[in-house]
Amino acid sequence: MSKLLLALILVSISIYGCSQNGNNISELKVNTLKNNMKLRDLTTEEELVIIHKGTERPFTGKYNGTFAEGMYVCRQCGTPLYKSSDKFKSECGWPSFDDEIAGAVTKTIDADGRRTEITCAHCGGHLGHVFVGEQLTSKNTRHCVNSVSLEFIPASEGNSNTETAIFAGGCFWGVEYYMKKLEGVISTEVGYIGGHTDNPTYKEVCSHSTGHAEAIRVVFDPSKTSFESVAILFFEIHDPTQINRQGPDVGDQYRSEVFYVNDNQKNIANTLIKLLQQKGIKVVTNVTKATTFWKAEDYHQNYYEKEGSSPYCHKYVKRF
Repeated sequence: MSKLLLALILVSISIYGCSQNGNNISELKVNTLKNNMKLRDLTTEEELVIIHKGTERPFTGKYNGTFAEGMYVCRQCGTPLYKSSDKFKSECGWPSFDDEIAGAVTKTIDADGRRTEITCAHCGGHLGHVFVGEQLTSKNTRHCVNSVSLEFIPASEGNSNTETAIFAGGCFWGVEYYMKKLEGVISTEVGYIGGHTDNPTYKEVCSHSTGHAEAIRVVFDPSKTSFESVAILFFEIHDPTQINRQGPDVGDQYRSEVFYVNDNQKNIANTLIKLLQQKGIKVVTNVTKATTFWKAEDYHQNYYEKEGSSPYCHKYVKRF
């Protein structure tokens, strides 16, 4: 990069960038971080934003208009930060999200007290700022993030830092309530799977005409937990002996089913079922290859957390 181009970028940062409040990560600290965690090498432009807390010019970021299904991870360390389902069009000039993956982002009030900076909780890299009260979405929150601070991982490619599991075990509100509490779980999303129609609605699924089950898609960190641990919890927070029901909820959408995404998950699920059967538990849980997972309506997501209540048809029962 020429000295002239670098100077122009620095001028741009001073105009559009975040206020420099003395919290910049020093070169010594960056080198120390690199020695203690696996950090990617950054370009000069990326360093100006991620390390020195600058801001890219509005409407120039490569992810400003990206809305494909997938996950956004930290450009510097690869930690999952945002789900595509939480991204929305704000017309502010930068990628906007109304929620973050739990525990992935650190929020710090700027020295001038005017704004709240957001950084990667894992490596400390600068992401942008968060704003509340703008009424742009139902969550009333906007994470304004620089594209250069992110890397997008399409859903079709997956992410080596995460693994996905899909379960159906009665009302998805209750299953999500317990799954969110498991250490190592990065995110949860409730929806519909296993049917024969596209884009089903809750009303259609409840009419028993689509064949879908109420399900949950769990994204977890395999370095902190395992599919086996997640599956064990699944079998312990619902009754796997009930056919097409869970407590007072009756219907094929409330069936017990593991939707595996690879053969390893299939084998683990079948092994756990055999262990339960050996204990005399008459398991009726199906083990089926995962098909398209359709996200449920927004009001179903994190239902009990938003309502401040707890499940009426699920409870934890130790079975292993």
